[in-house]
Amino acid sequence: MPVEVILPKVDMDMATGQISRWFVEEGAAVRKGDVLFEIETDKAAMEIDAPASGTIRDITGREGVDIPVGEAVAWIYEAGESVGAAEVGETVPVAEATKAEAPTSPLWGGRAEDAGEGNGSARVEGTPTPLRADPPHKGEGKARASPLARRIAKDAGIEVSAVTGSGPHGRVVKADVEAAIAGGTAKAAPAEKAAPGAAPAAAPAAKPMSDEQVLKLFAEGSYELVPHDNMRKTIARRLVEAKSTIPHFYLTLDCELDALLALRAQLNAAAAMRKTDKGEVPAYKLSVNDLIIKAMALALRDVPTANVSWTETAMVQHRHADVGVAVSIPGGLITPIIRKADEKTLSVISNEMKDMAARARNKKLKPEEYQGGTTAVSNLGMFGIKDFSAVINPPHATILAVGAGEERAVVKNGEVKIATMMSVTLSTDHRAVDGALGAELLVAFKRHVENPMGMLV
Repeated sequence: MPVEVILPKVDMDMATGQISRWFVEEGAAVRKGDVLFEIETDKAAMEIDAPASGTIRDITGREGVDIPVGEAVAWIYEAGESVGAAEVGETVPVAEATKAEAPTSPLWGGRAEDAGEGNGSARVEGTPTPLRADPPHKGEGKARASPLARRIAKDAGIEVSAVTGSGPHGRVVKADVEAAIAGGTAKAAPAEKAAPGAAPAAAPAAKPMSDEQVLKLFAEGSYELVPHDNMRKTIARRLVEAKSTIPHFYLTLDCELDALLALRAQLNAAAAMRKTDKGEVPAYKLSVNDLIIKAMALALRDVPTANVSWTETAMVQHRHADVGVAVSIPGGLITPIIRKADEKTLSVISNEMKDMAARARNKKLKPEEYQGGTTAVSNLGMFGIKDFSAVINPPHATILAVGAGEERAVVKNGEVKIATMMSVTLSTDHRAVDGALGAELLVAFKRHVENPMGMLV
């Protein structure tokens, strides 16, 4: 039987992807491990390898078109195997893609991630093997069926798992469903019934204005339409999801920065020199943001009950502070993660952050470098923004919005003094971090910022 080449899931939050480039042509001989095509997701470009050796045929995955995760894009035939053993022509531009039931990774707040070795793409170790059963669809058990077969079965109101498949590895294809309908052997899909005593269904949520309604508000010829790319679509969806499902609670306070700025200058001046291709350069150069990352990580260490993620069945209590940092990249945002930031030195945090930020802007971060994390920091101080509130990135329960450091008049011991002050706002998921707990976390952060020598021990 021919081996399916599917569009794999290379990101927990990925529902569709686009093939940006094929490296092989119809009828080409390939060996297992050869690069077949480059896939473009909402965050990265990655090279996908051949799952088997043979001749590639029936290439249905077109370049530049959204393809659902798990969709077959080609088949690999063994020597002497008849062409046409795989069903062709069942790909649909957009189909219902199975969504992983795992925490997804947010993408806003300035980030530096993405994967992609070579021509802006990256080969991912452990790329899902295309030779596998289709992911289960709700109400369909573990039935293996093509997207078109599923759609026809759904429209006809029959259960696709009860249809005998004639495709590769028992896959249910279009002809199988049509034959089952024509022969009257199809099993009706179970109707979803409300549980006894269940509350009436809630009224549908208000819908946003349609594209047509928006465009009618502007004179024709007074605008141009710039289509959304996958990254912008994902950012929009995730922001709506976060604000709709997470009860945000906000806390703001001011931190004095003078001691931190003095320590930073002292540490940078003491940095040893190291040799590189570009000559001798300092071994590190700390930024204010590096110290903020460390302070936030230590605050979570000091207040471990705030270092959590919410699930419907249990609170996820994290053992380490993995701090995501919002990095702006062309066309969107991404949040690379500094793992175990509570245990790392400032110089290590600084060098890791610079490396990931650079690779994020070139779309060369690996998924594991931006997925997960236990909190995030979004710093707009470099733009002169005094204060703002950030949107929480699930599965995080907190995110810290950092404003600009500026000289202000403050009262100390009854006298007006000039001090460098910075306003920070902590957004919390009120399901996981209550107001008092959030305040405790923010006070711990302020303590580390205003007494920065403690971050060195």
